[in-house]
Amino acid sequence: MTPQSEDFSSWYNELVTKAQLVDRGPAKGTMVIRPYGYRLWELLQAELDRRIKDTGHENAYFPLLIPESHLRREAEHVEGFAPELAVVTHAGGKELEEPLIVRPTSETIIGEMMAKWVSSYRDLPLLLNQWANVVRWELRPRMFLRTTEFLWQEGHTAHADEADAMRETMLALDLYAEVARDIAALPVVQGEKTPGERFAGAARTFTIEGMMRDGRALQAGTSHYMGTNFAKAFEIQYAGESGRLELCHTTSWGMSTRMIGAVIMTHGDDKGLVLPPRLAPYQVVIVPIGRGEQLDAVLTAAGELAHRLKAAGIRVRVDQRTHLSPGFKFNDWELRGVPVRLELGPRDLKAGTAVMVRRLGDAGKEQLDLADAPRTLVGVLDDFQALLLQRATEFRDRNTATVDDWGAFAKAVSTGWAQVFHCGRPACEDDIKAKTAATPRCVPLAAVPETGVCVHCGAPSDYGKRVIFGRAY
Repeated sequence: MTPQSEDFSSWYNELVTKAQLVDRGPAKGTMVIRPYGYRLWELLQAELDRRIKDTGHENAYFPLLIPESHLRREAEHVEGFAPELAVVTHAGGKELEEPLIVRPTSETIIGEMMAKWVSSYRDLPLLLNQWANVVRWELRPRMFLRTTEFLWQEGHTAHADEADAMRETMLALDLYAEVARDIAALPVVQGEKTPGERFAGAARTFTIEGMMRDGRALQAGTSHYMGTNFAKAFEIQYAGESGRLELCHTTSWGMSTRMIGAVIMTHGDDKGLVLPPRLAPYQVVIVPIGRGEQLDAVLTAAGELAHRLKAAGIRVRVDQRTHLSPGFKFNDWELRGVPVRLELGPRDLKAGTAVMVRRLGDAGKEQLDLADAPRTLVGVLDDFQALLLQRATEFRDRNTATVDDWGAFAKAVSTGWAQVFHCGRPACEDDIKAKTAATPRCVPLAAVPETGVCVHCGAPSDYGKRVIFGRAY
């Protein structure tokens, strides 16, 4: 593959295909997620879905096709999505009386249903989640990161007041940060978007931002407090204890298959994928080595070992492709990011050991005692998960600079992130982007309160904190 240092974009585009994660779909901008890539999504989905349900949300499903008039009921929302919409004008051999929008997001159709389902304060909070596909017309597609159709979950909730809705907004953000950190080994920054970067129709937008290995930022999940904007548009209201009608406060939040791209670009290297054990389709691969009768004995032993590892909760595969050489298999599983490879041959069996190779390979080849393999490998996988998080955190911190002048800012965002004072004006943000390709990623929630003047225009900072800027996907 093209080395990361030579052309990161080419490295990525080659890897997602060679590692059998995706293929290009026949329609422009679409992707076919292959079984290995879809298993990554299933594992991530299961972790997030469990957490969503544990907090009292219920899964539902809403239509893919949305009447055009629904989108137009919230002006800022439809304006924000207009360039990305796919519109159905004909069906059943006839022109439709009203065009239908292929779902770009579901605030409008869910808002319509919320208005029917909520009548009293006793119906609140209404906590819904949907796993679905969405379509946003993409002119410059990149697999997992920007495709015309992608998969995601979208939470939509209705509340009696702002305080409860804001608690929900931050709860969702914390869930995303937890999954990113603990499952995907991504050290993300939680923060609020500036007004110019808010979701169309939202009162406030919050994000988790990760740094990829080329220094660029990736928005890995967002949570939005909608205020009463959609409640007004769709008449989502309730009778309070006094009997007076009140508007609901709503939220929406989403995480998509873009997270798979984040995992690839945060951990991958020139050999291929490097997968966190908690997301890896196979955490351990056993490569049997031998010929003839010897191979039969090794295959039997490999199957028995795999059974023991599965009983310990380890996802394992025995590579029984006898037409391929061991060396080919070693390279193939390195390319596909398997955390641990075990090499098992006749001499290993006789000694009661296997050769263990970790994906990053710093320790070289190690001897693994077969009798104690399940317990040992559970620890090895936990250590590998922690190592990836530590490595990514150190990389991000090394490539994040705190600066106060324009020259240092331009240099910092050419290779990573800059923490700076910012006036908050969209026009200033546009000028910064035109000059450096950098955008405000977020105002970090955990940042220390500080004041100063905008790194670009010199006006007073508007946030009382430094803002993270960086080039982004």
